[in-house]
Amino acid sequence: MQQLQRFQVLRSLGFVFWLSLPVIGLVFWLGSGFVGDRILSRYHFTKKYLLADTQSSRQMTKRVAAIEVQILRQQGISRVNVKTSNSVLKTIVFEFPITDMNQLQATLSQELGLPQDRIKELIVEVGGGAGEQGR
Repeated sequence: MQQLQRFQVLRSLGFVFWLSLPVIGLVFWLGSGFVGDRILSRYHFTKKYLLADTQSSRQMTKRVAAIEVQILRQQGISRVNVKTSNSVLKTIVFEFPITDMNQLQATLSQELGLPQDRIKELIVEVGGGAGEQGR
């Protein structure tokens, strides 16, 4: 009878509920660890790759429409506007600490990935020179 009263008292305190919480927590902890290990150890093969710097010179040759060069000798710089036929990028602007045209052509060739003879064909010299201050 005394055991029955103790059981009644424990039951009124919610002993069954409080005793089951750690058991439920343990089950969830072990279950989530098992599921996490299965997901993370799975091999995922993807066919999508990020390719960078793969533009060939042939593609760049088609896209460069004109190169405007303004040499500012007093400031010791050259401003270069590269006009492209690309729908996303219309103009590329460079500023180099170079005033010699041959050196500038070599630098542009390296920057754009074009041969120097193609650069010579596309260059149009605009203003600048020794007397002009720049804009």
